[in-house]
Amino acid sequence: MNISNLKIGHRLAIGFSVILAFSLLTAGVAVWRLKVISDATDNMMASPHAKEQMVSDWYRYIHSGVRRTIAIAKSADPSLSAFFAEDAATTSKGASDMQKAIEPMLVTEKEKSLYKAIGEKRKVYTVARDAIAKAKAEGRMEEAERLLQQDFVPAANAYQELVHQLMDEQRNSINGIAQDIHTIYLESRNAMIGLGLLVLAIGIVYAWRLTVGITRPLNEAVGIAQRVAAGELSTRIEPTSNDETGHLLRALQQMDAGLVQIVNDVRASTAAIATASSEIASGNHDLSARTEQQASSLEETASSMEQLTSTVKQNAENAQQANHLAVSASGLAQKGGEVVGQVVDTMADINASAKKIVDIIGVIDGIAFQTNILALNAAVEAARAGEQGRGFAVVAAEVRNLAQRSAGAAKEIKTLISDSVDKVDTGSALVNQAGATMDEIVNSVRQVAGLMGEIASASNEQSIGIGHVHAAISQMEQVTQQNAALVEQAAAASASMHEQADHLIHAVSVFKLEGSQSLRTVSATQPAGNGALPSATVTSLLPVAPPRVAPAERQQRYRIARS
Repeated sequence: MNISNLKIGHRLAIGFSVILAFSLLTAGVAVWRLKVISDATDNMMASPHAKEQMVSDWYRYIHSGVRRTIAIAKSADPSLSAFFAEDAATTSKGASDMQKAIEPMLVTEKEKSLYKAIGEKRKVYTVARDAIAKAKAEGRMEEAERLLQQDFVPAANAYQELVHQLMDEQRNSINGIAQDIHTIYLESRNAMIGLGLLVLAIGIVYAWRLTVGITRPLNEAVGIAQRVAAGELSTRIEPTSNDETGHLLRALQQMDAGLVQIVNDVRASTAAIATASSEIASGNHDLSARTEQQASSLEETASSMEQLTSTVKQNAENAQQANHLAVSASGLAQKGGEVVGQVVDTMADINASAKKIVDIIGVIDGIAFQTNILALNAAVEAARAGEQGRGFAVVAAEVRNLAQRSAGAAKEIKTLISDSVDKVDTGSALVNQAGATMDEIVNSVRQVAGLMGEIASASNEQSIGIGHVHAAISQMEQVTQQNAALVEQAAAASASMHEQADHLIHAVSVFKLEGSQSLRTVSATQPAGNGALPSATVTSLLPVAPPRVAPAERQQRYRIARS
């Protein structure tokens, strides 16, 4: 399988998968070697280390018993043996327990032979120890000294030496296991370093091949794009892979072929531009004929405008009289406005009185509320005191005071209401006065209506004149619209052809095709005719587009021409 035919995403996935697989392998090897080290450590702690600890304890018991026996033997006090009897029994029992406990843990022949020799020496040691104790108990001091020097000390030394050898054997075993663990560590470290270097080498090689497989086609595509940008369309593109870069090169190949076709089509379209120029010339002749018709229509428009001027003058005089009447009506309206202002002020006073009424009503509401509370208190007090309800009199007095305040507020409300009625009457009188003023305004409006009748008559005459003007203007407008349409078409066609031709000439001329010449040297001719252009190169076939004139600007030019 050729890896260059795989997609870039698949290649990246394969590369990362391989690296991850080797990483997992490295992690698995590391975990396995750590497990080996852990098992070795557990083995060391479970057997050799435990045995070494037990032999050390055994040796301490023996050493303590030897020193105690020597002290008893050398002492002149016969009671010392009895004093240490309990400690000696405890030490002897501890040594016996250690000896029994360690026996099943011994594995090698050397350990078993040492254990057997220790047992024999222990028997000699215990016999000598017991003989010294017996001699001391019987008071035979010299005999005890002799037994110590001749029997006990050699037996104790031999006993301790063999136990020490057994302890050294366990330590040697521990050291051996520790060395094995260190060896396993070194092997694991070397294996991890080797796997790491292998993964690094594979990653570097694959990354280099992947980079080359991607960048080399991309660089080729960049070169092709740069040559196309420079106008070189004769580049041979030969994709060699089926990945994304191969698809890119094939797309560039199709783009190059499409550009070649487009350039050929653009070169062929230059003749059509010459034909469009001929049509523009014919349209200009039609525009000239319609312009003559527009001139005759303008003469008729001038005659109608004279009649329209007279009528407009009469309308202006009538409008002046209507203006005087309107001024008079404005004064009356102003007077009516002042009256209405007075009405508004009166209404404002009424509104203020109403607000006071609202406030007083609020006071009455508060008093009523307090009266209710006091009445409730009086009821409670009376119920509590029974027949002797003194507090009821106090509450009753407060109720009377509140009732008086309520009466005073009611009086104030009555007074304010009366005042509001008077002000309402005043407002009514002002409204009547405003009605009279409005009558005068109506009379003035009637006079204005009469004048407007005269204006209507004059407007009728004006309408007849405007009808003539309208007919002339309609005819002129039709012709003008046709001319404007032709002018717009001619301007748009000229501008479009000019822009397109210039753009095509300058854009297509940069492209180079096999066996073709530059577009700048291609010429296009057209037959000479009415309004036709002579033979010329393509660049000479492009007329200068006239400036476009907005409709508002054309109307302004017509007004200047009439004046």
